[in-house]
Amino acid sequence: MKTKDEVLKQLNEIGIKNINDVYYNLSTAALYERAVRRREGEISHLGPLVVRTGHHTGRSPNDKFIVQEPSSESNIWWGKVNRPMDDKQFYRIYAKMMAYIQNKDLYIQDCFAGTDPEFRLPIRIITEYAWHNLFSRNLFVQATDEELKSHYPEFTVIDMPSLQADPETDGTNSNVFIVVNFARKLVLIGGTSYAGEIKKSIFTIMNYLMPLRGVMSMHCSANIGKNNDVAVLFGLSGTGKTTLSADPGRKLIGDDEHGWSDKGIFNYEGGCYAKVIRLSQEAEPEIFETTRKFGTILENVAMDEKSRHLNLDDDSLTENTRAGYPLTHINNIQTGGIGGHPTNIVMLTADAFGVLPPIAKLTKEQAMYHFISGYTAKVAGTEKGVTEPKATFSTCFGAPFMALHPSVYASLLGEKIEKHGSSCWLINTGWTGGPYGEGSRMKIKYTRAMLNAALSGELDNVETTEDPIFGLSVPVSIKGIPAEILNPRNTWKDKEKYDEAAKKLAMMFHNNFKEFETGVSDKIKNSGPTYRG
Repeated sequence: MKTKDEVLKQLNEIGIKNINDVYYNLSTAALYERAVRRREGEISHLGPLVVRTGHHTGRSPNDKFIVQEPSSESNIWWGKVNRPMDDKQFYRIYAKMMAYIQNKDLYIQDCFAGTDPEFRLPIRIITEYAWHNLFSRNLFVQATDEELKSHYPEFTVIDMPSLQADPETDGTNSNVFIVVNFARKLVLIGGTSYAGEIKKSIFTIMNYLMPLRGVMSMHCSANIGKNNDVAVLFGLSGTGKTTLSADPGRKLIGDDEHGWSDKGIFNYEGGCYAKVIRLSQEAEPEIFETTRKFGTILENVAMDEKSRHLNLDDDSLTENTRAGYPLTHINNIQTGGIGGHPTNIVMLTADAFGVLPPIAKLTKEQAMYHFISGYTAKVAGTEKGVTEPKATFSTCFGAPFMALHPSVYASLLGEKIEKHGSSCWLINTGWTGGPYGEGSRMKIKYTRAMLNAALSGELDNVETTEDPIFGLSVPVSIKGIPAEILNPRNTWKDKEKYDEAAKKLAMMFHNNFKEFETGVSDKIKNSGPTYRG
């Protein structure tokens, strides 16, 4: 491990000077002590650290910027996702942050993004809060004491929640800023205490770097079965990536971010960041147990101040309550975070219209179409201003984190599916029997049963019927699943109303895909909904 003088010297190299004290790679227990002493959090029954993120209880996508500079600007997918910031704006915020840091205590975690030694990225997370440092320790891949001796960060995140931007002078959209500078290899975060911004800024960096090395970068969970069959599950927050990948019968590789190299799958992270609102001990026992373990951080979870018992059903602070914990808190994990090439690729959607089938088999071209489309519903609390599910299209099932053009990721996915013969599936974890507000969310026990049937090979040769509006191959029957559930039209009382909603969603697919038609084969273009108005 580095000495304090070595750390201070490295901090000086990026402009950090005159700090009060530095706490370098503290252990979990030591960070607990600091967080409680500084009144950043409270210890709950059985040991988790309960914290509050204040006004910001989700990501702030409109406040994320990428510095427009010569080394990266020709690669970046500029637009509403990746907003440009010029050097002048960046240095104004950077200078403000360097001044703010003086005479402060800083917490530093040196760690890695990526479990595969060939592709892992050495990173440094510098935080104002002790609990944000613990979050980083939980979520990224921890370095050994031996590795820390020679650890030199390729990218550094500086996270100062109490420092706010001035939109008038700093050119930001609000007091919040998340700024990525690929030339300086720096990320500056301020104005928000939501720890997820740290995790997702590193994901954005990996999404930029890995495809340039031929690695498919994916917003997905992954697990591995008894026969070493790997499954990856794509999906935005709230679609079930974490819940469905934590399966007692399969070893968890990771719950959110992965790379797919010529050798196979590898996790970018060393921990999980799971939604825990209304978490069920019966339906999600592995994740539930993490809310009862020392080392877990619980964001915005309600707690009785006297007994220190949690109330996971309380959404008074936010719908987006979260648990951040190391993977080792899950008993059934793939040690090392590495697996082979995927046997199955699953695309999860939470369909707010309630018209997509709960499971369908996809051709390679359909998989490419749905991957590029990234249809789902933004779930309440995941982002500021989202108070109920809202239909959205997020390309690559992770547009907010994709630094390169979607065609880069789609091409890599298509090449790897073709090369390794992966089976592809679309699973709807959203609504059935009607749209949001009328129908009900698909029961998790049914979704699990359908997913397990797909992963086990049970559905490889079953009879299917083609959905007349979406063109999807839907199994006629699955053991243990009520037959009427498989055809969503049968779950609606008003069949004409279903037809109307399904056709509306089909047209939304077509209209959305127009943005991506250039450079896409006719076979992929024609793999969307068969209804065209």
